[in-house]
Amino acid sequence: MTFAIRHRTLRAGEVRLHCAEAGPEDGPLVLLLHGFPECWVTWKHQLPALAAAGFHVVAPDLRGYGRSDRPEGIAEYRVEKLAADIGALIDALGSPSADVVGHDWGGLVGYHFAMWYPDKLRKLVVLNIPHPQRMARGLLSLRQLRMSWYAFFFLLPFLPERGMAANHFRTLRSTFSKALREPYDRETVDEILAGFSQPGALTAALNYYRALARPFGRRWERIDKPVLVIWGEQDRHLGRELAEPDPRWASDVRVVRIADAAHWVHADARDRVNELLLHFL
Repeated sequence: MTFAIRHRTLRAGEVRLHCAEAGPEDGPLVLLLHGFPECWVTWKHQLPALAAAGFHVVAPDLRGYGRSDRPEGIAEYRVEKLAADIGALIDALGSPSADVVGHDWGGLVGYHFAMWYPDKLRKLVVLNIPHPQRMARGLLSLRQLRMSWYAFFFLLPFLPERGMAANHFRTLRSTFSKALREPYDRETVDEILAGFSQPGALTAALNYYRALARPFGRRWERIDKPVLVIWGEQDRHLGRELAEPDPRWASDVRVVRIADAAHWVHADARDRVNELLLHFL
């Protein structure tokens, strides 16, 4: 059975979020949260697979990305606001709770959402992003600092935007083409770059990094909901030792490592990832 992907824009608290969705609207809700530099379309292999299993699966463009609202200012991209958007989106979709699946930045938002909105979460899946506590400790390592150098470059004003936009987004295109294998086809990359072609879009995406570098008001909390970590072992930006959260911060965690996948694990190993999601959720 083929499930068509539907599109609509929903008010989620402070912002309007464009959402791609599939599956029955009365099915269990699953949210798919993309990373940087992506948008909803990078979940196009998971949307139909989860829909076919009876889930109501929704992949939003996160605040600042794609066809969603792009509020101005670094403070608008604090992780507290990003997590609150997910809670508001669940409300807008008429569900009391959801399973949350996040890759890269979407996984970081997922971790914070699990800490601060446990009543709205059933299960959490994160793909190739460390728990924030593990990441903070990892950056004390010279090896990880070298792997994550780009994150510090993104903190500079203006220069990252200019570099990324130059030569028709050549740098962004090469981000995907120089991966372990090209994870996204041309249609997918064109959809991502169409979003970044909008005024202020690159700044909004980079403000995720800039906001995270500033102190935020809420504390980390222990996560007691089930967590599945899926980790592509060939990630060039994150050390494989960062996959496991400290048991003091997440009590019920399963880690599955995929040896022949890289950072874009949900594209590199799409069938295996879909199998893991269906089994866990």
